[in-house]
Amino acid sequence: MRRRPALPAALVAALPLLPAGRGDGFALGGPTAVTQDSLSGAGGTAPAPDRPGPPPAGRNGERGADDAGPGRPAAGSERDSDRAAPRERLRAWAELLRVSALFSVPGDALAGAAAVGRRPGRGTALAMGASLCLYEAGMALNDWADRDEDAVDRPHRPIPSGRVSPAAALGAAGVLTAAGLALAARAGRPALTVATGLAATVWAYDLHLKHTKAGPAAMAAARSLDLLLGATATAAATGVRAAGRSRSHDHVAGASAAATATAVPTPGALTASLPALPAALVLGAHTYGVTAVSRHEAQGGSTGTPLAVLATTTALAAAVLGVPPGQAPDRSGATTAQGGAGPRDANRTGWADAGTGATPRPGALLGRGLPGWATDPTRLLLITLTGACLRTAGPPLLHAALNPSPQLTQRAVGGGIRAMIPLQAALAARAGAPVTGLAVMGLVPLARSLARKVSLT
Repeated sequence: MRRRPALPAALVAALPLLPAGRGDGFALGGPTAVTQDSLSGAGGTAPAPDRPGPPPAGRNGERGADDAGPGRPAAGSERDSDRAAPRERLRAWAELLRVSALFSVPGDALAGAAAVGRRPGRGTALAMGASLCLYEAGMALNDWADRDEDAVDRPHRPIPSGRVSPAAALGAAGVLTAAGLALAARAGRPALTVATGLAATVWAYDLHLKHTKAGPAAMAAARSLDLLLGATATAAATGVRAAGRSRSHDHVAGASAAATATAVPTPGALTASLPALPAALVLGAHTYGVTAVSRHEAQGGSTGTPLAVLATTTALAAAVLGVPPGQAPDRSGATTAQGGAGPRDANRTGWADAGTGATPRPGALLGRGLPGWATDPTRLLLITLTGACLRTAGPPLLHAALNPSPQLTQRAVGGGIRAMIPLQAALAARAGAPVTGLAVMGLVPLARSLARKVSLT
């Protein structure tokens, strides 16, 4: 077999002086590069249809400044990767914290403030911030506690997919819990007491109670405490302002603060929040049902639970539409205040009718032939808000009962979470705060738009 003649020494010496080719940001010169360029169909001289062409050369045929050196990706792709990385991290945390469910939280504090007959104020805002922090702490802690189960059932979740580390999720839960308690402390000691119970319930649920029969009850207690937190913080802040005005007035009159406190005792904030207990129980019962359905969202297979929750939701809507505490129906089907409440209290609820001794509302005399609720704007608003709650939660629950697949079960859970917003608005309107109810309903479009980007479950 004849041996091939060796290359002339002059040709070997000239090889390093030849210009190097380029493809996909890497310097060519090896077998792999030749193979890649051969895919273009032009012998390595023209770019492939799915690859960008070479950058424009500078003077004297030099490559551009953005050209990558050997073994380095192009600078453009580096910049794109740097820009994409923060977005991916932000999306991972948004999925971990389930930010689309955040809009179901502020209504708790607003409904609590309405239940105690107070306008939202500084205490309500602090309670709202504390609720948001504690809610998000529960979300992060939930995924940390379920990381092993999610690795099997939902590997796309942030922790099992590796996008968020378990240590970071646990640390976030601790920081958010501390922030929530700090905000509650700013609203007063009674609010801090309720917030501490709420935080303890959240941690107990995520770490242990969630996998027991007491899980739905614990979650229901957390929602009820959240509404009571808003009521307590609002009452405490209002009491402080009232006490301040009273001390200032008595100082002008020459009375001491001690004598004023003895003559006019001020009820504590915890006692003042007791009227919010019925609303808290209604919201807790709804949360109990949603949590019971969520226990089957990974595997599905439950038909009776969605049907039972649908019946419970209907019963709660009927209770919200019923006669409010302290009101008695009259002959015309309208309601008047018991115990000689007078026209002001009857008009505050908006459920009194003309001809009952209370001052008639505008337009009441024109609607004497109609039922009392037909001429009562607040009553009509309450019916609309309650219907919105049923419309949001009912159909997904019925679909999950007819076909208990994981996907439809998750939709039923999401519908139950979204239905909390009109339920909170209805509770506020029922307490005589229709403006607060409309403000709560303003969160629905925001929750709906964000739910399209980040899953509620």
